[in-house]
Amino acid sequence: MTGAAVTGAPVGEAVDPGEPIFRLRGVEYSYAGRQTALEGVDLEIWAGERVALLGANGSGKSTLLKLLDGILAPTAGSLRALGLDIAAVAAGLEAFTFHRQVGLVFQDPDIQLFSATVLDDVAFGPLQLGLAQDEVAERCEEALAAMEIGHLADRAPFELSGGEKKRAAIASVLSLRPEVVLLDEPTASLDPRTKWLLVDLIQRMGDAGRSLVIATHELDIVPLIADRVVVLNEHGRVVADGAPGSILSDVDLLLSVNLIHEHLHRHGATRHSHPHEAADDVHSHVANLT
Repeated sequence: MTGAAVTGAPVGEAVDPGEPIFRLRGVEYSYAGRQTALEGVDLEIWAGERVALLGANGSGKSTLLKLLDGILAPTAGSLRALGLDIAAVAAGLEAFTFHRQVGLVFQDPDIQLFSATVLDDVAFGPLQLGLAQDEVAERCEEALAAMEIGHLADRAPFELSGGEKKRAAIASVLSLRPEVVLLDEPTASLDPRTKWLLVDLIQRMGDAGRSLVIATHELDIVPLIADRVVVLNEHGRVVADGAPGSILSDVDLLLSVNLIHEHLHRHGATRHSHPHEAADDVHSHVANLT
């Protein structure tokens, strides 16, 4: 599936719109040469897609996002991003320009919020680009408005709630106007109202034409934020890739990758199976006659 062409590639040339923005072939990653996080990943992601990386905790989702962002380089296999070998980006070659196009929002927003105020954090990236003050101010206003946190601009990050911190971290990435936004468990540990507010904001980012790759294990948000789902098992392998409806209706698949669990009990002559979502204990009811 292809979308809008990506411009401003790391090597100073437009990426061929007929090529994926990310192409992984046999990608593996091991920490300290011992702990394998990803194994044999083949994957292509196209401009304009909204892709959910779905998997249980420990399935390698965060590691895969760090590879896509050029923070890490594969320990085996190849990964090209926006026409560039990601190993070169991880080594520092054209990394600054690359990160103008690809932005990663970490699961823990405190990693990205380090300045005296929210506005300072959102302005940090544009200032590093050497932009004029008027341009920096415009980008900050745009990013804060997109996340609906303009009223928090002068607040210190430590004064914010968890949801406000998440939105501020996203704004600090959006101020760079990246073509691709990577989000790691964006709705984790949020109360329901804040969770669904953030889902709505993520939808708007996709509607604006950005390519999104979102790591999550929360099944209920997937149909709203993604048009494609890539499933990782607990060994860091891709085991499914398809439309949200197809993936989420495959109970055997979800059980096998530990995204739901199954309680069996009996009601009279009927044996019932309740697949439960691992994160939120939301379940569907499947009846199997004995």
